Amino acid sequence: MGFLVFGVVLSSSVLGVLHLNNKLDSVMFYVAVRILLYDKARSLITLIGVIFAVGLIFNQLGIFLGLMETSSVIIDNTPGDIWITSKNSKNFDFAQPFPEYTRHLVLADNGVQWAEKLIVAWGIINQKEGGTEQLEVVGFNVDTGVGGPWEMKEGSTDLLRNGNFAIIDESAMARLGNISVGEYRDVFSRRLQIVGICKGVKSFTTAPVMYMSFPLAQKLVNYLPSESTVFIIVKVAPGVPVKGVANRLRGLLKGNDVYTKSEFSFKTRYYWAVETGVGFSFLLTIVISFLVGILIVGQTIYNSTMEHIKEFGTLKAMGADNADIYKIIISQAMINALIGYVVSLIITFLTVGLYDAIGMVLSVSWWVNLFVLLLTVCMCIIAAFISIRRIKKIDPAILFRG
Repeated sequence: MGFLVFGVVLSSSVLGVLHLNNKLDSVMFYVAVRILLYDKARSLITLIGVIFAVGLIFNQLGIFLGLMETSSVIIDNTPGDIWITSKNSKNFDFAQPFPEYTRHLVLADNGVQWAEKLIVAWGIINQKEGGTEQLEVVGFNVDTGVGGPWEMKEGSTDLLRNGNFAIIDESAMARLGNISVGEYRDVFSRRLQIVGICKGVKSFTTAPVMYMSFPLAQKLVNYLPSESTVFIIVKVAPGVPVKGVANRLRGLLKGNDVYTKSEFSFKTRYYWAVETGVGFSFLLTIVISFLVGILIVGQTIYNSTMEHIKEFGTLKAMGADNADIYKIIISQAMINALIGYVVSLIITFLTVGLYDAIGMVLSVSWWVNLFVLLLTVCMCIIAAFISIRRIKKIDPAILFRG
């Protein structure tokens, strides 16, 4: 009952924006509310259906966007303007090595302020209890910090110098168990000491992410050719156009691909979203949720319309036209849409922490909220048209029929 009253207030505001401020419009809105309150059980079931459909849309869209954020999280949080990769690299996680002397060619360009090497490779870490887990290793220049962790929970990246030391992201504990600073783990059959724990580096592949110095990574990753790197990250000098430098480097480095930071981030997200089919599966779930919402709301409003067909006939006999009757039906749809949206939004915010606890990211931003609101309103308005088609055929003479 409280949700219905809240919905009435919200809907009154929305309809007010639509200039429903004359006496007849107020009567139409009042009739819509009375129809909803007439059968509270059915209205509640409809509302639950809308909450379920909208909640599922929030869930699927939020998880998908969260996955896309994690797929390019290191790119997006690494300083630099240009990323240089091996030829035809599909994404960040599966790039191939190339000679590290390429960095000297890059530095020869007058528009380049600095260029740093970065290794991203796959390895194996031994579990304390036995068994192994796949690991994503990131080797970076400890002196500059480019490509390294951007937020530390414990320890410091300075401790990675001169030794078999590593930093691991806190999300790895879901796969590796509790890890504390100072303990040892076997990686690539080499015993490494954990000297820090970072945060915010969740991998799209769910594999734990471990940071170490570039020389150590170059030494440990046995499938990398000697004196090779996987990426070169370039910072363009102040005032120099990034795209101009990128175009020059493309002409110079025929055996490499050169991307601006935003281009490489988009390419990585596009690969996981489109080329793997992940995006289509989420889109399909969103479309199904949208259609389910239309069916639930549409069926309820239609049944309600049929039950009150004579009352609508009475209104028409009193001078109301079809547009006035439409306002009643659309008002019912708007009340369901707004209440369902608000409740689903609250539930979504409350579950963000739950997703974080299980190692997933649920992305909720203002534009996602606005998009889902518009989708919810469209869903319920489309459902209302199922009844509007029937109202067109109402004859006031129905009052005199048995």
